[in-house]
Amino acid sequence: MKAFVFPGQGSQFVGMGKELYDNNPMAKELFDKADEILSFKITDIMFAGTDEQLKQTNVTQPAVFLHSVISALCLDEQDAAMVAGHSLGEFSALTFAGALTFEDGLRLVAARANAMQKACEANPGIMAAIIGLPDEKIEEICAEVSKGGKTVIAANYNCPGQLVISGDNDAINEACEQLKAAGAKRALPLKVGGAFHSPLMQPAKEELQAAIEKTEVKAPKCPVYQNVDAQAHVDPVEIKANLIAQLTSPVRWTKTVQNMIAAGADDFLECGPGKALQGMIGRIDKTVAAHGIA
Repeated sequence: MKAFVFPGQGSQFVGMGKELYDNNPMAKELFDKADEILSFKITDIMFAGTDEQLKQTNVTQPAVFLHSVISALCLDEQDAAMVAGHSLGEFSALTFAGALTFEDGLRLVAARANAMQKACEANPGIMAAIIGLPDEKIEEICAEVSKGGKTVIAANYNCPGQLVISGDNDAINEACEQLKAAGAKRALPLKVGGAFHSPLMQPAKEELQAAIEKTEVKAPKCPVYQNVDAQAHVDPVEIKANLIAQLTSPVRWTKTVQNMIAAGADDFLECGPGKALQGMIGRIDKTVAAHGIA
């Protein structure tokens, strides 16, 4: 059974989408429409910008969304039995599945990026990847560090042995030292703009909530597994509530993939830039196939 999965922020690269634009009329039409909706030529940055330009949150998120959604919509075979997306990728998954229109999906992603950028400036923070410790030990140390009034939580449950924590700078630094002392193979700060999927994103959540509540969400053509609970959803009311909760809640990717496999998924197609999700899925369950668009 085929499942489509959609990557999040961090998988972008200069040149992304250019081949699609040049060779597929439908892709060209959608990219051109995106330039109009965003009121700036994101395609110029995607196709021939600099790494620095592409790293700006207000560019990165819509760029990854566009590459992911358009790649999937231009496939000859679109027979996904279920879909899921990692963080930002959840918007791509919902758009591909028809819960959001292309236009509404892009507008929400742009609103999300702008809200997150403002929250990062108001509440500075960072994220760090922790390699080689059980999830429970990481959660325990984060809870201990947070007792002093600081903020650090488990944010991305990517795969066994790889968890990303998120919080304010001091708390992340303290937690990394304690995690290394507890046996973590690595505790590496990530090059991201802020403390995503943590309570420090509360202002962004409130701003995005208003945009999501105004947007029509339809029942998707297949189940969408959402980040906040790793469960399949088709009810528009539930989908909206989970989207609103997502910014301050952990991404439960390991459990998401496990639940999709339990529901019959054995062939995962990563739609979008990079290979990050393929690697994670391979570490979650080696018996299933995980590949990108050829």
